[in-house]
Amino acid sequence: MDTTIEIDRTLSIGFDELTFSASRSSGPGGQHVNKVSSRITLRFDVDCSPSLSDAQRARIRERLATRINQEGILMVHAQQHRSQLRNRELAIERFADLLRQALHEDVVRKATRTPRRAHRKRVEHKRRKSQTKALRKRPSTDD
Repeated sequence: MDTTIEIDRTLSIGFDELTFSASRSSGPGGQHVNKVSSRITLRFDVDCSPSLSDAQRARIRERLATRINQEGILMVHAQQHRSQLRNRELAIERFADLLRQALHEDVVRKATRTPRRAHRKRVEHKRRKSQTKALRKRPSTDD
């Protein structure tokens, strides 16, 4: 297993910055759920991470504000699988996806104008369509 999680080309986070804890999973499952701690909680301290720049830290704090607690810790839970190991892998995957989405910069749309020729062409087409439809109507009887 690698010692880092690759977020993008410029950022990777080491496993030493993550804390994992196991607890009992909720929901149906019979006796198995009551005796096995298969739910994994991944904790990542956003404020104290040496891997993040100040700009990245601010962006993560802004975009993931609902998932970060007062102490600046991002928590990710995984309890989908019965296996603790698979839940751990799932939590890591979700964590990486969250950071990728938070750090992704949207491309700013550059406003453009419709070319004059295209505008004229569209209006001319509308005029021709209108004439064609007008010719289909019954002639009026204004005698």
